[in-house]
Amino acid sequence: MALFLCIALTVMAPSLNAQGTTYANSVSEALPFGKVNPNAAQEVRDYAELIGTCDCKSQTRNKDETWPEPIDMQWTFKYIMNGNAVQDETLKSDGKHSGSIRQFNTDSLKWYVHYYSSQNAAPVLAAWEGGRKDNEIILYRPQKAPNGMEGFYKIRFYDISENGFNWLGVWTTKEEDFVYETWKITCKKRRKN
Repeated sequence: MALFLCIALTVMAPSLNAQGTTYANSVSEALPFGKVNPNAAQEVRDYAELIGTCDCKSQTRNKDETWPEPIDMQWTFKYIMNGNAVQDETLKSDGKHSGSIRQFNTDSLKWYVHYYSSQNAAPVLAAWEGGRKDNEIILYRPQKAPNGMEGFYKIRFYDISENGFNWLGVWTTKEEDFVYETWKITCKKRRKN
């Protein structure tokens, strides 16, 4: 019986190894954040400087319109789906964690970003759309103001570099002639020791 098991494992081993090479761009011990698939849309590289882990400070505006002291946050971006999309995860010191799946649609030429949070499990995920222009990634989601005015929730990644980035969430009118900041984050890329 032991001999049969050894022979079976020896015969199966090459196919197991070959199967692993099929997903050469996925997260692995050698690639902790995956890598972009060379056959992916060029735009999948829009998040290249964000890939990895950042140490961040996050502030969400209080209901009285003041800004609280920043809280510590770890924000990790990685390539998923064999390097064809991007996933991110935030771990916050206040226990309010979140993440997103980011996919580029080659038909609409837009990014679609689906957001989820540990605070509530939604049956349908909130989605933003947009793209990168120069050194900024801007995403929009239709959202009414508390008074019923039509507008958007706008997310902006800016000052993007290999050293980190800044992030700003605002409510804005459709014309963007009124902007109300609700959430801001500053991030510095964590360096390998």
